Amino acid sequence: MKLVSWNVNGLRACVQKGFQDIFREIDADIFCVQETKMQEGQLDLELDGYYQYWNYAVKKGYSGTAVFTKQEPIGVTYGIGIEEHDQEGRVITCEFEDFYFVTVYTPNSQNELKRLDYRMRWEDDFRAYLKALDEKKPVVVTGDMNVAHAEIDLKNPKSNRKNAGFTDEERGKFTELLDAGFIDTFRYFYPDQEGIYSWWSYRFKAREKNAGWRIDYFCVSERMKDRLSDAKILTDIYGSDHCPVCLELK
Repeated sequence: MKLVSWNVNGLRACVQKGFQDIFREIDADIFCVQETKMQEGQLDLELDGYYQYWNYAVKKGYSGTAVFTKQEPIGVTYGIGIEEHDQEGRVITCEFEDFYFVTVYTPNSQNELKRLDYRMRWEDDFRAYLKALDEKKPVVVTGDMNVAHAEIDLKNPKSNRKNAGFTDEERGKFTELLDAGFIDTFRYFYPDQEGIYSWWSYRFKAREKNAGWRIDYFCVSERMKDRLSDAKILTDIYGSDHCPVCLELK
């Protein structure tokens, strides 16, 4: 089973850069996207053989997520049931027979960390949401989590120590998620792999220099460990400032 996640940084723009060809070539069982930056009716996406589920932000041209799946879910929910968090289209949960699939676009702490306090509340509430799901059946959670967990996960850790996405607070919350019974699948397979990133700034020719960050993840419940086959970061795929990440399950 192949699962793929991609922050497309504006789906309408990404479609102009070959999204549908990439989508067909990857041929995932479940393919989810973050940062769609659109409202309902702004794009008619023909994806034969897939059920489509969309969560739009209230604010136009902002945030947003979608899930495309070959198998119809038992049920689909949007958001995490907390009004403060559910205005920005950041979470979709699809329930399948043997696991929950959750896509997330985690809020960015922003310049000068002006949203860090909100981010901390989000982290605690989202982790509680995942733990509640995990009590019922295993969970696959994926998306742009807007944090590089360890120094190995970005090119320039020292100069970014207090920047959004690499603060001690954000990294600590990701550790708490792992401690709550989740596996960072890429690090499970490649604990020491350096220089593999999923996001590069559009500035300073960052992608050419591979000055990137690994901030897109597939995490799974510990008890899914035996089903893990491989985790990949598809660095050769362009069309966004992020590249897709992939998880293969037995």
